[in-house]
Amino acid sequence: MISDLSNDEVFTPPAVAKQMLDLLPAEIWTDPSLRWIDPFTKTGVFLREITKRLLVGLEAVIPDDRERLEHILHNMVFGVAITELTSLMSRRSLYCSKWADSEKSVVKFSSKQGNCIYNRIEHEFVRGRCSECFAGEAQHGGSNETENYAYALLHQEGRRIIEKEIGLKFDVVVGNPPYQMDSDGGTRTIPLYNLFVEQAMALQPGHISMVIPSRWMAGGLGLSEFRDNMLSDQHFRRLVDFPNAKEVFPGVEIKGGVCFFLWDKNHEGKCQSSFVRDGVESQTADRNLGQFDVFVRDHRSLSILDKVQRAGLPSITEILSVDKEFGWTSNFRGFSKDQIPQGVPLYFNEKSKRQQGWIERAAITKSPHLIDKWKVMVPQAGSDGGQKLPDSVLGSTLIASSPSVCTQTYLFFFVGSEKEAQSVESYVKTKFFRYLVSLRKISQHATRSTYLWVPSLEWSVEWSDQELYRRFQLDAQEVALIESHVRERS
Repeated sequence: MISDLSNDEVFTPPAVAKQMLDLLPAEIWTDPSLRWIDPFTKTGVFLREITKRLLVGLEAVIPDDRERLEHILHNMVFGVAITELTSLMSRRSLYCSKWADSEKSVVKFSSKQGNCIYNRIEHEFVRGRCSECFAGEAQHGGSNETENYAYALLHQEGRRIIEKEIGLKFDVVVGNPPYQMDSDGGTRTIPLYNLFVEQAMALQPGHISMVIPSRWMAGGLGLSEFRDNMLSDQHFRRLVDFPNAKEVFPGVEIKGGVCFFLWDKNHEGKCQSSFVRDGVESQTADRNLGQFDVFVRDHRSLSILDKVQRAGLPSITEILSVDKEFGWTSNFRGFSKDQIPQGVPLYFNEKSKRQQGWIERAAITKSPHLIDKWKVMVPQAGSDGGQKLPDSVLGSTLIASSPSVCTQTYLFFFVGSEKEAQSVESYVKTKFFRYLVSLRKISQHATRSTYLWVPSLEWSVEWSDQELYRRFQLDAQEVALIESHVRERS
């Protein structure tokens, strides 16, 4: 099943390819001098749609149908396939033949591959990891008979071959790159799409239109620098975001959703941004992508965030633990399930169920100053990142009395008394609190930085949404936005 494929073979529906190409300026289809490339072609859907549009757009410039088709396929449209199989599929889509020199090809080439090429590239492994795309040798260092997922655009040798066969100077880059690479025996995945975006930009084209996961906007393993570069780049003209990836790729789950964009070398300024939910596209807003350290996906949230920040209150992260505060991962086993004399309660999850064990105080060597705090624990893993609304955003809270500790399963807010803990818990349960968390939460996990925009309050009262709406002077439209996005939490 396509949904089970982990790295590259998520095929682009024709309707999505058309939407992406619609972002490009109209005059681009009437210029016979431009060179187009899909450097990670799978089915050839982009190449085929580009060719169809050029056949219409260039009619006035090259009136003869046959001459126009010959010019487009020989001089304008190029592809680099990601596997040998997809090269055959792409040529079949573009040339109506898997071999470009065949009598069945709509345009005859002197070579089998024509302008849609594939050449096997080998990873350069250093200490078990590819030095260029970071693929693991254990997973991707197979024999010559097996696919190794060494993508040409990401490797020096591959780029040399591309340059030799079809050149590396292109005016328009379009496509749907591979998203991730399995690593560590499949327990973790390394994002790849960021490397493809960077290499596409390195080609210095006039335009780039790509569809990629949206997780870069506020998270993703090792994507901090990539996110900073994306948000500070003022050449983005258009960004369309889909919180639920199934609206783009039916049957395929991509946590955090997907987006497609138009990057324009000659544009400098704000980006026209919109998002799509349940087939309905929001009003387009002119956005400064670099306004914050993460991208706020729904522009309607900005007025709420502005009111909260103008209050000038410190962040609640001042009383929030860090990841693995006591040094223990989620699978920590150095404790007793039976109560021990003078033992400290330890909270953890086992088979998705909350459990309590016991551990000797002397065994707690990290953050001992937090042992005797009252804690409001929140599981790091919560909802699916807002793919469906209303969303719970966070998992159920747990008040842990003093003394207590926990594994990586939980983050926790620490205070000095039971009454303060109850006040904090009432705050965490509000829709207001969880909505502010959702602005920085793009996947299942809520890290410490996810809570950065939540203000710290007084821990002497029980908080309610109505009180918080009044305190921060939210209007009826802002309240309705929060109420429609966040599910009640008991």
